[in-house]
Amino acid sequence: MLRAQDKDRLPPVDSWNPPYCGDIGMAIAADGTWFYQGSPIGRKPLVRLFSRVLRRDPDGRHFLVTPVEKVDVAVADAPFLAVEMEIHGEGRAQELIFRTNVDDVVRCGPERPLRFAPEEGTGGLKPYVLVRGRLEALVTRALYYDLVEMAVEDEAGRLGVWSGGAFFPMT
Repeated sequence: MLRAQDKDRLPPVDSWNPPYCGDIGMAIAADGTWFYQGSPIGRKPLVRLFSRVLRRDPDGRHFLVTPVEKVDVAVADAPFLAVEMEIHGEGRAQELIFRTNVDDVVRCGPERPLRFAPEEGTGGLKPYVLVRGRLEALVTRALYYDLVEMAVEDEAGRLGVWSGGAFFPMT
């Protein structure tokens, strides 16, 4: 079972308004790899630490934020990947719980929705789950196949999945 995060408090990065300090060469690749000045950051505890002070502003830009500074982070797609999923219950009572590549645990529902976005060039869909604030995790292809397998039709005939009492259409 995925571990609960109730006691794992995050810093209040959305309430911090430090001065902008520029681009220091931080980036997150589409596969979830974090980079500093072109070199991958191989230490998972360091990546997890950075992930906890990551913020996405309303204009779509990503930043690492502390009470005293704010620096750019170039994000290729989503800053996180949903790499593990648990399914509890079924039908409308079903709950999907995701774990990200930085060990955030996300209970999908109205407050942490799942969305399916068109994938450029393929005509397919890419699923994303809201992790916190405006930060999303791209659901890995293996988990996407699991979601497709469990998809059902709602009253309107839309194909999708239930979680946390909400229906998330695959449109």
